[in-house]
Amino acid sequence: MAIFCTHAHIDHVGGVKEVKKYFNIPFYLHKEDLTMLKSMKIQAASVGLECGPIPEVDIFLKDAEITTIGDFEVKVFHTPGHTPGGVCLKIDSKLFTGDTLFAGSIGRTDLPGGSYNRLIESIENKILPLEDDIEVFPGHGERTTIGKERHTNPFLIDPDRYR
Repeated sequence: MAIFCTHAHIDHVGGVKEVKKYFNIPFYLHKEDLTMLKSMKIQAASVGLECGPIPEVDIFLKDAEITTIGDFEVKVFHTPGHTPGGVCLKIDSKLFTGDTLFAGSIGRTDLPGGSYNRLIESIENKILPLEDDIEVFPGHGERTTIGKERHTNPFLIDPDRYR
């Protein structure tokens, strides 16, 4: 077992320390989100929440790396744009996109560290080359497929319209 976080926004890392301690498992995160992780308390306060202690990262994720956890091979795609260290994680024919790609939308880019141009570039270069039948499991909302997003997602059909 392990904890893989696609990025370090509070809604994705807020409970990591407790889960990591309870199960005694490693925490994986891309190093470009370390500063964001260390700002957990500020992030929480900005939305009226409190948060527990900041977890230690055990292993930093790297682009194109494949990590084996039990019977699973996890392939890492560094997809900056929502955050500098955003990643998508592919296991078999399933892609966990965090807040990079949603059904019919993409992640926010107006928060600190966000960049619309980098996000679109990440999706075009790392995600869209994958097969149409790859199932996409976003960090929020409904699942979808690469093919459906390629053909129906307005941000991918005409990215310049939203710049």
